[in-house]
Amino acid sequence: MSSRLKEKEERILQTLERLAQKSTKGIPIIVEGKKDVDTLRTLAIDGKIVEAKTSGKCMLDVVSEIEASGTREAILLLDFDRRGREWTKHLKQHLEKMRIKPNTVLWKKLRSIVGREVKDVEGLSSYMETLKRKICNS
Repeated sequence: MSSRLKEKEERILQTLERLAQKSTKGIPIIVEGKKDVDTLRTLAIDGKIVEAKTSGKCMLDVVSEIEASGTREAILLLDFDRRGREWTKHLKQHLEKMRIKPNTVLWKKLRSIVGREVKDVEGLSSYMETLKRKICNS
C-alpha cells in the first residue's frame, strides 16, 4: 500500500511541477475562487492565476481578461465535481472561439490521479498532507 501511495504522491507532484513550469512561462491558470488561488500558492505555483467565479464575474469576463492579457493559451484548473466539469467545458468553448488554446491536460491528469478523493482544487493541499501522513505511518 505504501508504494502505491508514494506513486500517487509522486504523480501529483510531477503534475504540479509541470503546472508551475507552464505558469512561470506566463500561461495564466483559471481557477474557481480565492481558496483555489491560496492552495496553488501554498503548492508553489507563482504565476498569474485568474479567479473565474468571484466578485460577480461571468464567464465572458474571464475570457475577456485572458484575451486582454495577450496570451494564446490558458490552463483550466477548475474543480473536479460536476459543476467544475461543466464550467471547464463552457470556458474551453469560449476560449476556443477567441482563438486561445484552453489547456485541460493537467486538470484531466490531476482528476484521474485523485479520483473521487478530492472534489476541488482547494482540497489538493490537505490531500497532499494526508497522503504524506499515510506514507509515513505505513
